[in-house]
Amino acid sequence: MRTKNEIKFLTKLLNIEGIKVISHRQHEGIGIILQLEQIGKESSCPRCGTKSHRLHQNHRYLVKDLPWGENFVFLEINRRQFKCEKCGKPFSEELEFVRKRRSYTKRLARKIIQEVLENDIHSVAKKGVVTTEEIERMLKDAAKEYLKAKPSELKRLGIDEIAVIKGKGNYCAVLIDLEKSKLIGMLPGRKQEEIREVLLEWGKEVLEQIEEVSIDLWKGYKNVVIDLMPNAQVVADRFHVMAQINRELDAERKRERRQVEDLIKKAGSSEEKVEQERVLEGLKKSKYVLLKNETDLSEEQKTKLVQVKDVSPTLKLMHELKEKLRKIFEQTNNWLVGLFKLGRWLSGAKKYFPDSQNTIIRWLDEIIAYFDYKTTSGVVEGINNKLKLIKRSAYGFRNFENFRVRCLLTWQFNC
Repeated sequence: MRTKNEIKFLTKLLNIEGIKVISHRQHEGIGIILQLEQIGKESSCPRCGTKSHRLHQNHRYLVKDLPWGENFVFLEINRRQFKCEKCGKPFSEELEFVRKRRSYTKRLARKIIQEVLENDIHSVAKKGVVTTEEIERMLKDAAKEYLKAKPSELKRLGIDEIAVIKGKGNYCAVLIDLEKSKLIGMLPGRKQEEIREVLLEWGKEVLEQIEEVSIDLWKGYKNVVIDLMPNAQVVADRFHVMAQINRELDAERKRERRQVEDLIKKAGSSEEKVEQERVLEGLKKSKYVLLKNETDLSEEQKTKLVQVKDVSPTLKLMHELKEKLRKIFEQTNNWLVGLFKLGRWLSGAKKYFPDSQNTIIRWLDEIIAYFDYKTTSGVVEGINNKLKLIKRSAYGFRNFENFRVRCLLTWQFNC
């Protein structure tokens, strides 16, 4: 027989409002079972709101709660059924600490979700507190509670995509609140129709308050923004512009290396072969010194860059043009000045960056908008990197929807 002080102590330790412990027992290999009783003697009818104390019947069952040290804890609770004194119909009382038809408390679910967001389903399930099926149910419940809300105070939106399976051409679109550095949407694909459907669910009021949208150089995103966000300025992300420049620069590097390797094979004299081998040595391991920002190069990389420029006048000019464009983006804060500088750059780059020049001309309005707004997808890229880490550790998720829920909860669960 437990003393009143022991019962009082266990009730305080359990710390659930409106609930008291009336007994407890411990079973080896199972854990601690606490029998609970509600302090209140009445409940409100969900149909008419009338408070009733007419007990109709009892429904006792066990639910899992937060462990106490190394011991699992089970709560033997009674979800009482009352009969409404006004409408005469029976109803089951609402218990704040456990959802209907759930075998665990809300606070245990919250703790488990936090653990899953830091690890993965299987490693959390191995602890034996809950099963993988229960964890997936917890995630779905949390998604209904936290992910239904529309974005609030959204002014600057970023749209991008990540590869679901690398190298398979399977991409999912992500929607980012750039001001809050927060993931607010994730779609299984990146088609215009899919993105349009999600944005329309936000409602006209949310869409009309968006002032800027940063996108990569894909027309589909641009069309959706123009159609649905009348007050938004589309801003082409400068990092994607530079990525286009880098692709063309790297393509020239590869072309020159292949050309030199062919010349070495066909060399007629030893002097000619020695000269081409010198050029090849300069081109080897030159990819990152050409593509990386020059200001970020180490002393060793700077020496290598000098070597590359010495053996290839074309790569020298292309690298200098690349660096000049980067400085234009970094140092210009006015669209008119930016337009003037960009026009001069385009006139000198036509011969060396024909594809990039065509891209810049097609996206000129969106690119020069950057000089005023300075909106980039830098935040988006940071979030995408975190999404990739989640993807690598999320092997416990059985489908995209579970992966999407985990990603969104990572940013919104503790907000």
